[in-house]
Amino acid sequence: MSMNKKISNISLLRENRKALRRDSTPQEIILWSRLRNKQLGYKFRRQHSFDNYIVDFYCPKKNLIVEVDGSQHIDQKEYDAERTRYFKTRGLRVVRFWNSEINNNIQGVVMRIMELLE
Repeated sequence: MSMNKKISNISLLRENRKALRRDSTPQEIILWSRLRNKQLGYKFRRQHSFDNYIVDFYCPKKNLIVEVDGSQHIDQKEYDAERTRYFKTRGLRVVRFWNSEINNNIQGVVMRIMELLE
């Protein structure tokens, strides 16, 4: 019998995930409009959780996490680094974009994500 603990989308965080989807930032909405419905050839999930961490976007087929960072992330560099280390130990890749990148260069952001999906 397998003793693997479920770490993805645990029910404990269901309400948190729903609230984050409901209260998405303008930048998350813009990026989601480019990722949803397999527009880049792959399915993305929005506000997907791994253990106690909730990521902005996740492509299961490519093990790719896309995070959108606002100014609050300037003060939480160590926490973000810890999250990234956690994801890497589970074979997940993480790419981060600042809100300003999404506001000013959404095409460049989408192109970078497409490169990572190849």
